[in-house]
Amino acid sequence: MNKLSREEKELLQSYESDEWVSVASPDEINKYKAAAKNTFRKDKRVNIRMSELDLELLQEKALIEGLPYQTLMSSILHKYVTGRLVDKNA
Repeated sequence: MNKLSREEKELLQSYESDEWVSVASPDEINKYKAAAKNTFRKDKRVNIRMSELDLELLQEKALIEGLPYQTLMSSILHKYVTGRLVDKNA
């Protein structure tokens, strides 16, 4: 079993004691469910040509992350087009 920090233990105990109450309305919950569903909907297929080396490196990174390489590629592209892919060196 993973060791929890003091803060994590307090949060877990608070949750298990039913001290948490949702503040979202049913409309808000439905809005967030729809957004989540649309985020992960894969309704288009794309073919892309890339260098063999780039593909091998992408597959290696995906293996390290424990993801299929297509999922990693899709995630990277999604973060880029939504402005959430940032350069750590910038």
